[in-house]
Amino acid sequence: MKPEVRSAPIGIFDSGVGGLSVLNEVRRLLPEEALLYVADQAHLPYGSLSLRQIRAFAAGIARYLLEQGAKMIVVACNTASAAGLQHLRRLWPEVPFVGMEPAVKPAAEQTRTGVVGILATPATFQGPLFASVVERFAGGAGLLKATCPGLVSQIEKGELETEATRSILEKALRPMLAKGMDCLVLGCTHYPFVLPLIRRIVGDAVKVIDPSPAVARQVARLLDAGGLRRVTGPEGEVRLCSTGSPLQLGLLAKKLSGQSWPVSLLRWAESDGALRPG
Repeated sequence: MKPEVRSAPIGIFDSGVGGLSVLNEVRRLLPEEALLYVADQAHLPYGSLSLRQIRAFAAGIARYLLEQGAKMIVVACNTASAAGLQHLRRLWPEVPFVGMEPAVKPAAEQTRTGVVGILATPATFQGPLFASVVERFAGGAGLLKATCPGLVSQIEKGELETEATRSILEKALRPMLAKGMDCLVLGCTHYPFVLPLIRRIVGDAVKVIDPSPAVARQVARLLDAGGLRRVTGPEGEVRLCSTGSPLQLGLLAKKLSGQSWPVSLLRWAESDGALRPG
């Protein structure tokens, strides 16, 4: 493998800041890797869009990342993974893609009561990926689903500890607790940013599963398998892009990741659905 390929960036994208929860874990595990992150804030939230729309946006972002030389693409969005991951792999079979899969398997293995809660968007629950995961891994576990309307918007505003945010979570989690839930799956990459609040609501007896560390480990495995890993050199560069407000993304990234990274503007071209520098 040529050195310039190993030094190429890993592309990561989400509808907003949620994928930063994955970026943070990739950064922690693979600090030498360069990362290029796209937040499609112009179309936020993906959870309310049709599967066809989400696939089109995901393909446009993936094309942009590949044009920038990305050696791998992480679909750091459960909704985009559910709607478009298989589509992306068909379009670019030579590119390693890593997607988000609801962590039903570890939850089903760890539950003692047989009751597992899942927080995700409507599009995630409707996608074929979720149905496949449930069929393969749920076993005899009873699955309780909640979509938490408004929670993504609260996180996008940086309101992680407000009463409004707590109210959304209480409405989703209290009925699950009443039915005996002892494992909770975070099925949206935004949700780890309110994990402290979730844990205060559900208590220590409930195991909360954040898939982001497992996704970072899968990124490392695929890099190694393809000879793509950058194993030497200084800490990799991190660049962020937004199709909405670069200023907002930069401020939220500082709050959610503790780092100040350069942010640039991208715009969607109506003519061909391509992303271009703003």
